[in-house]
Formats: sequence, C-alpha cells, structure tokens
Amino acid sequence: MSGTLHLFVSRVLLGLTLLGVAVLTRAEALGAEVGTVRLQIVGPGESGAAELMPARVSLSGPDGEPVLPPGLPNWRDHFNCDGSVELDLDPGSYAYVVERGPEFTRSAGQFALEGGKRLDLTVPLERLVDLPALGWYSGETHVHRPPSDLPLLLRSEDLHLAPVLTVWNRTSSWRDRPLPDQRLLEPEPGRAYHLMACEDERRGGALLYFNLDRPLDLDADGPEAPSPVVHLREAVAGQGAWVDVEKPFWWDMPTWVATGHVRSIGIAHNHMWRLGVLDNEAWGRPRDRDQYPAPRGNGLYTQDIYYRLLNCGLRIPPSAGSASGVLPNPVGYNRVYVHLDAPFSYEAWWQGLAEGRSFVTNGPLLLVRANGERPGAVLRSPDGEPVRIDLDVRIWSNDPIEAIEVVRDGQVVHRIDDPDLGEPIRLEALDFDQGGWCLVRAIADVPETFRFASTAPFYVEVGEPRRPVRRADVEFFLRWIDARVEAIEADPEGHLADPSAKQGVLEPHREARRFFERLLGQAE
Repeated sequence: MSGTLHLFVSRVLLGLTLLGVAVLTRAEALGAEVGTVRLQIVGPGESGAAELMPARVSLSGPDGEPVLPPGLPNWRDHFNCDGSVELDLDPGSYAYVVERGPEFTRSAGQFALEGGKRLDLTVPLERLVDLPALGWYSGETHVHRPPSDLPLLLRSEDLHLAPVLTVWNRTSSWRDRPLPDQRLLEPEPGRAYHLMACEDERRGGALLYFNLDRPLDLDADGPEAPSPVVHLREAVAGQGAWVDVEKPFWWDMPTWVATGHVRSIGIAHNHMWRLGVLDNEAWGRPRDRDQYPAPRGNGLYTQDIYYRLLNCGLRIPPSAGSASGVLPNPVGYNRVYVHLDAPFSYEAWWQGLAEGRSFVTNGPLLLVRANGERPGAVLRSPDGEPVRIDLDVRIWSNDPIEAIEVVRDGQVVHRIDDPDLGEPIRLEALDFDQGGWCLVRAIADVPETFRFASTAPFYVEVGEPRRPVRRADVEFFLRWIDARVEAIEADPEGHLADPSAKQGVLEPHREARRFFERLLGQAE
C-alpha cells in the first residue's frame, strides 16, 4: 500500500467512533427518502476467477458514526458479511474500509448516496499471498463472540481455527443449559471452532484453557483465592487441556510457567488494537515508561519479558489473541499461523503450535527459514563445532514495514530498514559458538498502534543437548516473584483474611521461587 493510501485508510478508520453504535434510520425527522446501496465484495476464487468474497466492513455514515446493519455479526465499528449486503441508508457521504485478514489487500473508499436512489458498489480484494497453499494456517486464542456467529466470522476473516471462550469466571454459557454433544465444530473444510474454552482472569492475570471436555467451575473464586494454579492442575490432570498465559506481564505469569503446564504465551495480545493500543499493563507488572514509551512500549515490553523466559531455557511458543467481543478488535486481528505438513486438521494445528512451527502477527506476514528449517527447529552441533545460521525471509504487508530485526538471546543483532515486500531476503549469517536462540520480527510503520509480526524461536545447541540459562534473567523473575509474594502477604484490600486461604495462595509462588532457584543453579 502506498503511503498516501495508508494515511487515508488510517484517517477513515480513526474517524469511526469505537464505542458508538449507529442505528439505521429512515430520516424520519425530515421525512427524507432513504437511498439503497448494494455492496458487493469480490476477490479471486480457487479457480482464479472473481467471485463474492466474505469480508469485514467498517462503514461510517455522514455523522461519522459506525453503520451496523441488523442481522449480521457486528462489533463496535464493523460488521461481517458473506460478500454481498444491501443497506437502506440516509442520504449523505459514507466512508468504508473492507478487509479479509492479512492475506488480502485492504480496500478503502467513499461514496455519496442520494435519497430515493440506488447505488451498486463493487469493492475488489486481491491476494497478497496464499499461505494455506504454502502449508500455513491461521488461528487465534481469545474470542468472546457468540458461537453462532463463528462460521461467518471464520470465513470473512479468513481464519482457520478459533476456540470460543464460553466460560469467563462468573459468566458461563452452560449454567442453565446442557453441555453440547459436539464440542468441536467444523462448519466447512479447513475451518473449525471449539465450544469448550475458559478464561480464568483474576488479580494475578488471566489464564486461557482450550480443548476442555467440560467447563471449569470458577463461580466461587475470589480475586485471589483459591490460587489459579488449583484450576490449572485440575484442567491438565483431568482433561488434558491446553493452557495459555494470555499475556506475559501478568503478575502470576512466572508462577504459572514454573508449574511446567503452560503450553503457549500470548505476545500478540489484546492490548494491541487495530486503531490504537491499550497503553497500560492493567493489574500486571508495570513497565518502565521511560524505557518503553507509548505507543509501542507495551508491545516491546511484552516481547522483552518473553525473551527473558527463553533465556531461562524455557521453550514456550508464542500465541496471539484479540479479545473481540470485549475489546475493540475484530476476530483474528491478532493471530498465529502454524505450518502443517499435511492438510489442515484441528488436532494437527495444535500439535504444530506445540512444536513452535509458527509466527504471530497483527498485520505483516513473515515467513522465515534458518538453514532451511522452519521456526521451532533445534539446530544442533553435537561435536561442539560452532553453528552458522543463514536466515531466509519473505514478508508481505498491507502496511509499510519500518524494519525487519533479528533477535538473538534477547538482543537485536541485525536490522534491515524498509525491506522489499514479497521478495526473498537473505539476512546476515549468525554464528553460535554456544547454545542459544534467535527469531525474526518485523515492525510496521503505523504510528497509532503497535503492528508487528514475530516468528517463534529457532533454538541452537552446541555440544551437549542442553538449554542455556542466563543468570540475569532468572534473577529478574526471582525479584518478580518476591514482589508478588510481598503484595499477597500485605493484602491491602483484605481479600485473604482467612490465614489458610492466604497460605494456599502463597504456596504456588513459593514453589515457583524454588523452581527458579534450581534454574539459577544451572545458570551461566
């Protein structure tokens, strides 16, 4: 996209009021006639010929308010359709942005509608890249939308997988109704959603649980007690659940990771919005705002915490979630792509995520190989010889890309400014004479938000198959746990007046401290 069109799109989007909901009127006050617009979105079908394309539409009216037609899935400033929609609208000027996930071009424009007139408007979308043809399939891990809307949301956002959070502490879809016979639903080939996902969000942060057989019972939980670790252990022991830490800066994150049951951690999370950022750490560990200034500070702080986990020898793949239905994101705005060697299946996608064959994004599409291997690979030199890594990159994006960066053991070691989109790029070789890790990230040139992509790590082992542990990073998490324990013991809001309840909350943190102390004994 050109810089001019990018600025135009940004202005159109920023003109949409996030919290407003426009009601379609018939200009009753003035007795004016409405006009009718038939919007058709077209794009290349499987044969290459143009056909109707499901998509998301952000439409603002003459008053700048979002237009949300009844009967279609909508949220805040946008609605989703199967490619064709007819709207009766008041006369005036309208602005639109049409999108279908990051693999298609973004289309923006304006139209004027006269009373009593009909307007046929065709909006074309083109493919930037066909990632499923290359074995990459997208999913997201934080969806609060009605399950009945998921088939159309998956199609129109070009998303392949989404567990739906039907339990969120005291909110449950199953309190007064029987559990569904089918938890996993596949509305069409290559698209699937699961109905049994839970979010446990309390004073220490949020854990997400996927692929459950039955919902967790969170009704009686307080802000602190019982410890979220009680449910975590219940879920993995009895149901084999996938456990995701919703974002890294939650106060309880190191304690959850220390249990050994965390399968993924969200680094493209719901503080990153399409039109801005939620510029705080909520009730998590706050960032140093001088070191991490807005608007990118929250996102870069998120990544630096994740890098510290990797420097503790913890190989946890990154995940992505948008919290559509709560925060002002579309479904799939933050998403994770997983590479599969076989056709898509729900089970194979999670296995690929577990192996780290993935990248996360809220815009750029970033494919990287290290010595021919995909992310998640362990590049070994059993004889102790240094490992040289050649990185091959391709990137596509609707937004200009400020830079591609190579991160090694938590530090940016190479940067390419203003890279060529869609063209093969060979990055400077990395030489490892000892074990470590590296990844590649891309940062978009979008001033109002933090838009980026990041591969999962590539791991390097030189000599013995061991995971290097960095002392400074282990000590960082020990201080973190100590601060959390101190806050629980002080209990300024009186949530833990019962001494036994307080001890039950403290014990997992003490166990976590012992875990990191053991890591400290292995540190370099």
